[in-house]
Amino acid sequence: MSKFVDKLQSLSKSSTESIGFHPAVSELKGPAMLLIAGLSGTQVKEAKIVAGTNTDAGLILSEGPSASVVKQMVEAMGDVPLGVFVKGISEEKINELTSLGCDFVVFDIKATAKVLHKEKVGKFLMLEPSLDQGFIRAINSLELDGVFISSRNGDSFIAVEHLLFCRRFVELLEKPVMITLPSLVTKAELTSLWQAGVDGIVTLPGQPIEALTELKKMIGGLPRGARGRRAKAGVKLPDYGGFAAREEDEEQEEI
Repeated sequence: MSKFVDKLQSLSKSSTESIGFHPAVSELKGPAMLLIAGLSGTQVKEAKIVAGTNTDAGLILSEGPSASVVKQMVEAMGDVPLGVFVKGISEEKINELTSLGCDFVVFDIKATAKVLHKEKVGKFLMLEPSLDQGFIRAINSLELDGVFISSRNGDSFIAVEHLLFCRRFVELLEKPVMITLPSLVTKAELTSLWQAGVDGIVTLPGQPIEALTELKKMIGGLPRGARGRRAKAGVKLPDYGGFAAREEDEEQEEI
């Protein structure tokens, strides 16, 4: 099982069960959001920087990183999971990345469908913000562990439009949603992304230890509790031990 997928599954969430309309005590586990360090995939020292922080994962965003560099980066990252983004990934490529120790792969909709059936590696789809609503819903039927929303070229800050895109994906998908950041975010921007239901953020490559550490600190300060689609708690009626069923049986015996 992918370490990164395990971290996603342990994200802070509300496990509230309601009795009538009164919510029971909820148990919160893990961080409120994951921090994924974007990497250029050209220098091993990038991985060493990430390994020296409390970052949840690293993601190589450049096209065609060499096998030797990927292997060295995996080793340098230690227990921190490393993923690679590859456009139009082939079965041979994902086999190679898995053999090199990559924890998860991110690919676009042009990738071979064979990728969906690969085991022991996390599988994520990189999507454009403007993707058709029908396509987004259809993703729920695919064997994927989550999606990444790509930031468009030219963006330099988190706009209201970004939040609307995130909210749209979160409401339509039953899978984790991450977003690649166009720049480093402020505490207010990070809170807005969290409120929109985002499960993880990917930084731009080349961030120093101080920037990653500060981002992780801001994530640690996010509010705890249900939000986004996680706020939709079902109503569970109290169980009286089959009292109604016994009354019905007694009535039938009297007849």
